[in-house]
Formats: sequence, C-alpha cells, structure tokens
Amino acid sequence: MNPTMFQCGRFDFTSRQRPLVMGILNVTPDSFSDGGQHDTLDAARRRADQMVAEGADIIDIGGESTRPGSPRVPLQQELDRVLPVVEALRDCGAVLSVDTYKPDVMRAVLRTGADMINDIWGFRQPGAVEAVAAPEAGRAALCVMHMQGDPETMQKDPHYDDVVGEVHDFLQAQVETLQAAGVDRARIVLDPGFGFGKTSAHNLALLNRLPACAPAGYPILVGMSRKSMLGAVTGRDAAGRLHGSLAAALIAVERGAAVVRVHDVAATVDVLRVSWAVRQENAKADY
Repeated sequence: MNPTMFQCGRFDFTSRQRPLVMGILNVTPDSFSDGGQHDTLDAARRRADQMVAEGADIIDIGGESTRPGSPRVPLQQELDRVLPVVEALRDCGAVLSVDTYKPDVMRAVLRTGADMINDIWGFRQPGAVEAVAAPEAGRAALCVMHMQGDPETMQKDPHYDDVVGEVHDFLQAQVETLQAAGVDRARIVLDPGFGFGKTSAHNLALLNRLPACAPAGYPILVGMSRKSMLGAVTGRDAAGRLHGSLAAALIAVERGAAVVRVHDVAATVDVLRVSWAVRQENAKADY
C-alpha cells in the first residue's frame, strides 16, 4: 500500500507513505454523533488539542450538519461558528480543514488560515470552483466528494445502475473541472461519499471496490466513522459503532485510502500503527 498524497496549505504530504488520520470537529448543535459537544470556542479548542495529541494529522471543522435530513444553515451563522475556531487553531500543529460547500465560507476560512476545503457538494455550487482556484487560495487542498441529491433528501430511495462506475465518473468530471480552472492536481483529494445518497449495499460495494471509485493517481479520503452503514451491519447505534468504524477504516486503508476521517482518533491511530508496523516488519517503524 502506497497511497498517493497531496499538497495541503502549509503542509506537504506529497512524499508521505503512511495514511493520514482526519479528526472530526463539529462545532454544530445537531451533528448526528457529537452535536453540541464542541460548539463553544473553548470546547472546540480542547477537543482539537486532544485529537492532535492522539495523533490526528488533520482537523476537519464543520459548521453545518450534513446528516441525512439536515436543513441548511445561513451563511453568517456558519461563518460565526467556524471562523473563530480556525483562528484559534491556526498553530495547533495539524492541518486545518473546513467542511463547507459555500464559496463565501471557503474564501473567508482560506484568508483566515485554513489549509484544506472539504466540500460535500464536490465544488458544484455556483462560485465554488472560482473561490478555490483563485490565487488567494494558494496550495490549499481540495476534497471533492460525491453526493446524490442533497442532505435533506439524499437518503430517500437512492438509485444507481452502477454505483462504483457512476461515482468514478462524477469524480473524474469534477477533477477535470478543477484542473480546467487552473487547480494543480497535487491539491486534489477524492471522496466517494459514504452515506451521502447511498444505501448500505451501495456503501459496501464502494468500500469493497475502493480503488475503482476514483480516477487513478489521486488520493482517496473515506469517511465512514459511526455511520448508519455500520449500524446496518452491526445492529448498533452511533455511540456503539467504534469497533465497526475501526474495521471500516482498516479495510479502507488496506484498499488504498490515503486519509480516514474519524471521530475516534486515538483508537484509529493505534489500529493503523499496528497495520503499518506489520507492513514494514518493524515494530519501531515511524508512523
């Protein structure tokens, strides 16, 4: 396993061999797993510091819940939630990613110091490509995610003739759109969008055939932590899905994922360290 890596604002992962861990920091009152736990600046800072200490490479800050059925958040409210957190965490020692699809939020957080934009809409909103292709965006990484529908409706009978092929073709088209706008391919990361307009069967097919979900040569980010696809398999609610989340993260990395987006950083890092040590046949291998 040798995942393709990428440029990421102040950080350069282009020569990194091991997979990266992205810790989730939702500063929202209504996210499906941790809503309301980190929605003050002090709580967000404590949680970010904890995840960095546990081994997170990236902190992904979200100011709008994207759980199935969630409503959209007004622009100013999202800015009020995320900008102070980006400012406070600028020197935390990890990549700062912001989970947003709004071009105005993208511009604001990039000016404030974000290293990465994680867009569930895959930069399809009007003005999004222009926002991240502008010179002011610098070398910020761009995560392009696939989603069928929108968060309010995406889980209402999603249908595909070939889920792996259709996700691949969408990601390929968005890569071409970004590159046509002048975005360096080294900035691009691709996410099949587990749980975003997919049934459990669709999600399992995507994980099983992960390399085929995206055009070759681009790093793949996966986010399955505590999601309902794992509940469908284990029968557990979100709070009880740690073991399923660890299994999914390990399978994804074994299939070539470059980044895993998780709630449980310490446990995920331990699992990936053991996997990495086995591959290197060296218990002291630098993870």
